[in-house]
Amino acid sequence: MATPSGRLTRPTTDRVREAVFSALAAWNATADEAPEDQLAGQAFCDLFAGSGAVALEAASRGASPVVAVDRDRAACTVMKENSRATRLAIEVAPQPVSAFLGETRQTFDIVWFDPPYDVDDEVVDSLISSATHSALADDGVVVVERSRRSRAPRFPEGFESWDSRYGETVVYYAQRNREPVEQQ
Repeated sequence: MATPSGRLTRPTTDRVREAVFSALAAWNATADEAPEDQLAGQAFCDLFAGSGAVALEAASRGASPVVAVDRDRAACTVMKENSRATRLAIEVAPQPVSAFLGETRQTFDIVWFDPPYDVDDEVVDSLISSATHSALADDGVVVVERSRRSRAPRFPEGFESWDSRYGETVVYYAQRNREPVEQQ
């Protein structure tokens, strides 16, 4: 798979990607299904998509639609080439994540964030808040990849979260709390 040239893109390692998709299959209660069916029927959004490797992995596991967002035009060109080469359908949105989240009318079952590690934690928190309010399905999950040197993202009130560590990488998961509301 091709990756954009330069140092602006930091692809998710194969080890982390495999672990995340195993966790998503467990979350989706499809871990026992064939890999190509584990995310069938799930809409997937890959923010800060870079080479599109995560979006293409989601498509290979049956997710549809799959949208990959990145502001870097060269990265978007690479994503389109990778999509053609793998024959996996992804929609590439060449725009800043904040603009995409402000404009999209789509909702996604899974929203994946992999911002560059140097993106300020407050900016990441703001984007997560925007995504959970505008783009995340009610029963969806947010997945955020960050450096272990970054602080944990702050998810909106009413979200439960958990994380997994892989060396320098920490992957955070969050979904709306499903605790029953007590009737008065």
